[in-house]
Amino acid sequence: MADLSSLADLQAAVPQVRPVYERKVDAQGRAYATGKRKNAIARVWIKPGSGKIVVNGRDVTTYFARPVLRMLINQPFQTARCEAQFDVMCTVNGGGLSGQAGALRHGISRALTFFDPAMRTALKAGGFLTRDPRVVERKKYGKHKARRSTQFSKR
Repeated sequence: MADLSSLADLQAAVPQVRPVYERKVDAQGRAYATGKRKNAIARVWIKPGSGKIVVNGRDVTTYFARPVLRMLINQPFQTARCEAQFDVMCTVNGGGLSGQAGALRHGISRALTFFDPAMRTALKAGGFLTRDPRVVERKKYGKHKARRSTQFSKR
């Protein structure tokens, strides 16, 4: 390497390798993935079907009564353009309902990419494959809450 121009030639000679994503399906034709959000963890199995979603043995409309949470869960299917094509069976524990819905959305997105790797680009662009790292900050000693200090008084 005599100068910087030879360095540019060297980088052009190195081929850019893209990861190859392959289909991961079990013997029953189901794709499995784990989704997380806050303290909630969702174990998700998807298989081709009529669009039925079962959460902890109950229908999604009874488990997630708020329409906003059901809309959150259906977002990966709308982004991948496969509404009512997959049956979802999942178990969710930990956290509250909002965190559980977010964990379920993350799990469904990952399971869709395992079932059909071609959906990955649309789901990645929508931000569904990124695990939201925000969790509740722990309480520190000498504080009322995580950051709330005692009240200050001059007298």
